[in-house]
Amino acid sequence: MPEVLSALTNASSSSESGAGARILVIDDEAGIRESLEVLLTLEGYSVEMAIDGEKGLEKLASNSYDLVLLDLAMPGQSGLELLPQIHESYPELPVVMITAYGTVDNVVEAIRAGAENFVQKPWDNEKLMADIRSAIARHKAEAENIQLKRALKQRYNFHNIVGKSETMLRIFDLVSQVAPSRSTVLITGESGTGKELIAKALHANSPRKDKPFVPVNTGSMPSELLESTLFGHVKGAFTSAIATKKGLFEVANGGTLFLDEIGNMGMDTQAKILRVLQDRRFMQVGGTQEIQVDVRIVAATNVDLRQAVRDGKFREDLFYRLNVIAVDLPPLRARREDIPLLVHRFLEHFSKENDLELRRLTPDAMRALVDYEWPGNVRELENIIERGVVLSNTPVIDTGLLPGHITGRSFQDALLEHNPNASLFDILEDIERRIIVEKLERCNGNQTEAAEQFRIPLSTLNQKIKRLNIEIRKKGRE
Repeated sequence: MPEVLSALTNASSSSESGAGARILVIDDEAGIRESLEVLLTLEGYSVEMAIDGEKGLEKLASNSYDLVLLDLAMPGQSGLELLPQIHESYPELPVVMITAYGTVDNVVEAIRAGAENFVQKPWDNEKLMADIRSAIARHKAEAENIQLKRALKQRYNFHNIVGKSETMLRIFDLVSQVAPSRSTVLITGESGTGKELIAKALHANSPRKDKPFVPVNTGSMPSELLESTLFGHVKGAFTSAIATKKGLFEVANGGTLFLDEIGNMGMDTQAKILRVLQDRRFMQVGGTQEIQVDVRIVAATNVDLRQAVRDGKFREDLFYRLNVIAVDLPPLRARREDIPLLVHRFLEHFSKENDLELRRLTPDAMRALVDYEWPGNVRELENIIERGVVLSNTPVIDTGLLPGHITGRSFQDALLEHNPNASLFDILEDIERRIIVEKLERCNGNQTEAAEQFRIPLSTLNQKIKRLNIEIRKKGRE
């Protein structure tokens, strides 16, 4: 092996540039792997090997590397087929292609797919090492830049908000910039994307952080109850008003009032909210004295308010009052690179909460989660991880502990795997239980909403919940 002999002659026993860096070599030829292992080890690198693309992806899913050396021509999945997968899942990880077939077309295709460089076999050791050092130096510089961004963001309180995608980093920057102001903020996004967490971050990073943060779900109350809740009432204002009560605007004075699901608010209440936003004054229900407040309004909705305005269901003047600063949260399927981070965060949290050894996912389970569409967004992912942690008997969570609608396995298959002697009644009852549990999770424990989606009376759903001994687990809204 001339490469190895040359390395033994010219390379020093270690290189400071290689110290601590980890390289993954994906190549089906044993001689090439051995040659690279000797060469790279002499340069001070930590080296791991994979004989094909599948093994390479498994190692990437369970370890961190500073560089991948990838063979172009391999049986099964070629390097050019594997490269886009690596680049999509690990966009910052440099990949150097190695091949004996270095045509111009191959080089162009590899670079377009995200390759850092292209090395021809047989390679020149000095050039190869120079290319590797350059790629690793760039990777480390980018990693340091990311760490710097994170260090800067540690000056701000983004508790429980996780993300490294460009979309989320832009949102972090926007929240950091907007938080100190008095401006009204409108947070939009699908259910479960984390709107309340963003509202809390705005409050926590503002001069109002020592004053109350008061959330209210404006879409879940009748108009009369909502007005009393927001503005308060005087004694005798209505039959059950046996005492004067402060409203949430008054409770939040000096702080932040978070109006969640504002798109479902009635038109009468919208008019009164508009007046408070304009004048910072209101009257209690049944009262005659105006009350002055200093409250920052943060509103959130999963409704398209522009369309609601066109449909005559939302006041246009209120929309523009609310939409001073807009924060649009992406659905989880639009930031899949954040899923492993969120999974790790939830694994840590629920392992600790349940006094269990830290759980981890197999590569297959992680791939299933990354590939899933997540209609319930982050909240649905959190519920899935919590269930996996609670049901796991070992530190490793495999696809068998994920719901069938994520992995494609049927409920019957999952049940029969554990109990091949199950009767038809047991199978049907287990299927019914799982369906109801998953629906309740997606509805955040709201039985009324779940019954509406099932198109059955609430009393029927309650009877099934009792018969199947289903525990209702309700989380705080996001």
